Amino acid sequence: MSGEAVASTGEEEKSPPGSVLFVCGMNAIRSPMAEAIAKDLVGKGTYIASAGVRHGERDPFVDAVLGEIGLDLGNREPQSLDELEDDFFDLIVTLAPEAHHRALDMNRGNAVDVIYWPTPDPSVAAGTREQILASYREVRDMLALRLRKLFAIEPPTD
Repeated sequence: MSGEAVASTGEEEKSPPGSVLFVCGMNAIRSPMAEAIAKDLVGKGTYIASAGVRHGERDPFVDAVLGEIGLDLGNREPQSLDELEDDFFDLIVTLAPEAHHRALDMNRGNAVDVIYWPTPDPSVAAGTREQILASYREVRDMLALRLRKLFAIEPPTD
């Protein structure tokens, strides 16, 4: 920011950052969900990626709950922060404590916004398939709500 005070009418359009990175533990559940939802919400004008602190395995429950809202990961596989092609982002959204600490350490001295969204890990859910899917849906819907708020996108009216 330039430090100038700007009067707010509350009606300004919030423009999305040029690039956003979502980070969680293994880039298997939370961060790929956030990436897919964000890409759907903001379109092609913003570069969006996700990664994990460690390398993980693709989670089929993620595919199932994204499919329910018309999204998919295609043939995208989890990647670690070390595997990222680009390592500069305007905004980094961390979804797990270890991801937040790693993002802060990596970007010390860089002009990048790092925000933390505590997000439960649905892979710890137990019970029937439907109960497990309900945990994944809860995380998906929480991320969608936060992303709509972040990018100032009104929810669809049914």
